[in-house]
Amino acid sequence: MILPIVAYGHPVLRKICENIQPQYSHLQKLLSDMWETLHASNGVGLAAPQINKAVRIFLVDSEQIFKNMSADNEENNYPDGPGIKQVFINARIKNLDGESWKYNEGCLSIPKIREDVSRHAVVTMEYWDENFQHHQRTFRGITARIILHEYDHIEGKLFIDHISPLKRKLMKRKLNDISKGNIKVDYKMLFPG
Repeated sequence: MILPIVAYGHPVLRKICENIQPQYSHLQKLLSDMWETLHASNGVGLAAPQINKAVRIFLVDSEQIFKNMSADNEENNYPDGPGIKQVFINARIKNLDGESWKYNEGCLSIPKIREDVSRHAVVTMEYWDENFQHHQRTFRGITARIILHEYDHIEGKLFIDHISPLKRKLMKRKLNDISKGNIKVDYKMLFPG
């Protein structure tokens, strides 16, 4: 089932999310709905707070980026091809490494706004998968960026928190329009209030 994406301004997007247990009710159904929602909205990552659940779950599908690259040279920019399609449960950052680099990010919860965000090139994560198998793994490049973006969501942060106060001030009207539902997108959204 395709779920509505929570829009900017909804309080769930600012909550630090709770860990879940292996017996979490209807986990597989929730994950299936999240994958369906992610792909219906043409995203590459989706966190549980974006579907109005304050739990530490997010999905990353960086495979799409590599499948859709046009120029051969473009792939050389990212050391993490062919990407991943993965569930992260109760994730924690163990280590950040590599030089920070800028990339123009967007977010399904903040549609039609994109900004350059600087993030580390390498992240080591501890997490559980959809079968509650424990993993500790290092990710790089665009995959690391998507993971860090989605990890921010389960920590109550948004990509716009990484930009200058001046830039945030300049986009205030657009952000207000999003929170009031004065925006047209081609996926279902849940607006505050």
